[in-house]
Amino acid sequence: MAPFTKPEAVLKQAEGLVSVGQSHAALQSLVEMFSSKRFRSTPLTTLEPIVIRFVELCVDMRKGRTAKEGLMQYKNIAQNSSVGSIEVVINRFIQLSDAKVSEAQEKADKVTGPVDVDDLEASETPESILLGAVSGDQSKDRTDRALVTPWLKFLWESYRTSLETLKNNARLEVIYQQVAQQAFRFCLKHQRKVEFRRLCETLRLHLSNVAKYAHQTHAINLSDAETLQHHLDTRFAQLNTSVELELWQEAFRSVEDVHNLLTMAKKAPRPAMMANYYEKLTKIFLMSGNALYHAAAWGRYHAIVTSIGGKSEEEMTKLAGQVLVSALAVPVGLQNEDEDGKSKTSRLTALLGLTRAPTRAGLIKDALSRDVLRLSPAPIKSLYTLLEASFDPLTLCSSTAPLLAELCAPDTPYFGYRSLLERALLSRLLAQLSQVYSTLTITSLLELVSPLEGLGPEQVEAFLMGCARRGERSVYVDHATGTITFIDEGFVVSSEDPIPSTSTNSEASIQPSAAELVRTRLSTLAVTLHNSLAVLYPPPQLSPEEEEAAQHVKFVELVAAANAERHALSLRRALVARRRELLSELSARKEKEEASRRAETTRREKDEEVRRAKLEIAKKERERAQKEVDSIRAEEAKKLAQTLIKKGNLKVSVDEMEDLSTDSLMRMQVEQFEREKKELNQRLRTAAKRIDHIERAYRKEERPLLAEDYAEQQATDRTIFETLQRSRIEGARQAFQEDMISKKRLSRMMQDYQQRKEFIIAQRSEEHTAKLAESHKRIEEEKEKMRAAHQKMRDEEEQERLEAERIRREQEEEEARLEAGEWT
Repeated sequence: MAPFTKPEAVLKQAEGLVSVGQSHAALQSLVEMFSSKRFRSTPLTTLEPIVIRFVELCVDMRKGRTAKEGLMQYKNIAQNSSVGSIEVVINRFIQLSDAKVSEAQEKADKVTGPVDVDDLEASETPESILLGAVSGDQSKDRTDRALVTPWLKFLWESYRTSLETLKNNARLEVIYQQVAQQAFRFCLKHQRKVEFRRLCETLRLHLSNVAKYAHQTHAINLSDAETLQHHLDTRFAQLNTSVELELWQEAFRSVEDVHNLLTMAKKAPRPAMMANYYEKLTKIFLMSGNALYHAAAWGRYHAIVTSIGGKSEEEMTKLAGQVLVSALAVPVGLQNEDEDGKSKTSRLTALLGLTRAPTRAGLIKDALSRDVLRLSPAPIKSLYTLLEASFDPLTLCSSTAPLLAELCAPDTPYFGYRSLLERALLSRLLAQLSQVYSTLTITSLLELVSPLEGLGPEQVEAFLMGCARRGERSVYVDHATGTITFIDEGFVVSSEDPIPSTSTNSEASIQPSAAELVRTRLSTLAVTLHNSLAVLYPPPQLSPEEEEAAQHVKFVELVAAANAERHALSLRRALVARRRELLSELSARKEKEEASRRAETTRREKDEEVRRAKLEIAKKERERAQKEVDSIRAEEAKKLAQTLIKKGNLKVSVDEMEDLSTDSLMRMQVEQFEREKKELNQRLRTAAKRIDHIERAYRKEERPLLAEDYAEQQATDRTIFETLQRSRIEGARQAFQEDMISKKRLSRMMQDYQQRKEFIIAQRSEEHTAKLAESHKRIEEEKEKMRAAHQKMRDEEEQERLEAERIRREQEEEEARLEAGEWT
């Protein structure tokens, strides 16, 4: 393409190439135009049809990477002037990709059902390629992979490309959120669980990079209520999709994303949105088996729905039953903190918007305060009466089992609560039994639990051990005696005996425990002493005037206390108002700083434009020099092409070639080799199919004969087996009879054998005693020899030492004499 060709001429040239079947050349011409400098100065009204045509060609040829590069360049040009043009191009790109998937699905449906591929980003394995080469085309999976899967992959790449193009730009935020929600619908429609996880991670990454790109001109400002609302809508769509796909871990991460955004919001979200949030939380906690927080989520949902209104009486009855059943399904004595520690408890509590961790008693009390019991169905009322209002441990399970069977039938909304209700019922039974019995046999406990089908001996024992391990109940199981002992220690406070000032115990108590007696001893003594003093020293009788004066004094004190409280409340209100003023001043100061920062950014951008203009002039000069170099290279490439044609390595006329660069010549040569290679592979696949069909024909003719041979072999094997079995049994019987005869014959020798054995043992004992005495004697002799040798060695060493000492003294005396003679 000429360097100064107009964009309209490029579009007409591309259309002409497409009409003659040269789509690749048309796409290449558009790509070259995108890389030219005049592309940036082209008006958007002229450029938009070119980009749309470029996108159509990329979709037809499945050129995802090329489309991404072109869309990125077009976004950089149009984002400052026409956001609507970018939206039109992106929507066109996704619509074309979706239409291709629908078209491929219709073709595949004529042959087989829907496609099922685990991962759209996974490439084909050598095994799958070989299987497709040697097998027929009638297989459902291979047909789907050939027709639908490539377009599904391209549609998925289209969504990813669009999100990457639109990310971290406030002017493109609306279309970005729309594309994200379209991607959610794609994952839900085609059941793409792996791609949905990747999509969620991509959105989290984009959100985490908001602060990184905050210095840009069109950076996203999460402090803006409208922008934050868009993000919340997208996260709620993500939450709904994850629940419908039953990806519960991803749903929990989505809940955390929603909660993090809610903490950033300046105003409260819509009640309908929060109702949806808590409804999804109920499903997540139910699937995870967390009965406590599942019930708390239902309570929050019921509170919001009640405040909104608009529900029918039947719907409110169903919702009230759901709230009460979920609260009753929490085991009695369940600790506020699970095994993972306080961090997980505080995290879940924050997700529900609670100030402290929920408790079973608090949930039931809150439900009753909302008149849930009156609105609940009759079976749930009966269940509440049995679990919370009555005390009959011996008939508790037998009375509750029919209610559970009716309430948790497969066609009821409470079907998933059966296991949770059975565990809660077992915890209630153990709590009541611990107040009546100190020791109970395991068989008696199992008889009481037998009406519950889901609780066997293993489940009951596991539940007991779990309660003991978590400290919910002090219990000891003795399998040796087959008993269960409920431990009641007076100086140990457990979850069974909560302190009344810090928790509420709704459990009926017929007698106080030892811990309770110790805890309330002083208060009981104080009450008794107070009553005794009141009896011994009754208060004096006051006259009506004195009583009225005392009442007046009390009234004055109450008024003073109320005034003090009102004054403290006014001070708190003033403090809150002052804090709000400070926050508003701080936000205004931040906005001013942000404006100054943006002005500085604009100034730097203008300086950058001037610098780029200077660089552009220098670059044009370099391009002029480069053109001269290119013309020389073109001549050399032409000579190289003629040489390759003469050698037969290139089968193209030099006059038909548009680009005579060395790279294009090498690329054409490689493409020619690839075509020859594909033709060879096609011939090999045809031969392989023919061989496969011949082998199938052989096996088809062989199949009837195999059945006859199998039947004959079975009969022969049966005869041989029966013969061997009879011979083995007869041999075993004969060997047994011979062994019995030998035993009878040898039993007469038993007395002689015992006598001979005693004689030999006595004889060998005497020999052992004699040898032991001889060995002791020999050891003593050797010890004496060793002592003598050692003493001799010590005497010799002493003599040697004395001799050496004597020689040393003589040498010293001789040296002394010699020295004395020299002096004289």
